[in-house]
Amino acid sequence: MNGNYDHAAMGIFVALIMDGLDGRVARLTNTVSDFGSEYDSLSDMVSFGVAPALVIYVWALQPLGKLGWIAAFIYCTCAAFRLARFNVKLDLDNKTHFFGLPSPAAATLLASFIWLSFDNGISGNEIFLGFFQMQWFAFILTIFAALSMTSDLRFYSGKDINLRKSQPFIAILFIVLGFGVVSHSPAEIIFILSLGYALSGYVIFFKGKMKKRRSFLDGDIFD
Repeated sequence: MNGNYDHAAMGIFVALIMDGLDGRVARLTNTVSDFGSEYDSLSDMVSFGVAPALVIYVWALQPLGKLGWIAAFIYCTCAAFRLARFNVKLDLDNKTHFFGLPSPAAATLLASFIWLSFDNGISGNEIFLGFFQMQWFAFILTIFAALSMTSDLRFYSGKDINLRKSQPFIAILFIVLGFGVVSHSPAEIIFILSLGYALSGYVIFFKGKMKKRRSFLDGDIFD
């Protein structure tokens, strides 16, 4: 609210890291409980639903008037829907994919976009490249992230990766290089990675459609 948008974005990333650790810490310390599960969902709602919606609204959407707060409200509502659906379908989702863009990924997309723009001296209400108003790009990105969370698109979960097993040296090398690249230009790299992940669900969807279409045509030809 004081205009420290880069600090707000970093706070969301810290929440993302904590969200990845809390369950593991609870299991290691044998403190898993129903209360912890419910509190985790509430924390996720604040960190990945309310916080990104508030920051993107104050930074860019506010000049749009009703459209601005409606976009922020839609994002916040879709984040709540996504978290509720995850809790209900937790045991039904397969191990390799999520259904709908995870709320931490959606929050990372918005936060990294704000951080990237702030680092490059671009405000949320200025004209970019001579003709494009940033608040409209922020509006589109917010609605895109919101609708992606409530979709039935599949997004890779990474649950099939087992770090307890021995990994080849090349994998360790790529991890180290990845940390080096991110630390060099964190805002740019995180935004590119989060946008690529958000688009991956649509790529998987269209690849599946094309595969079914080819199978159908091949079947007709074979018949």
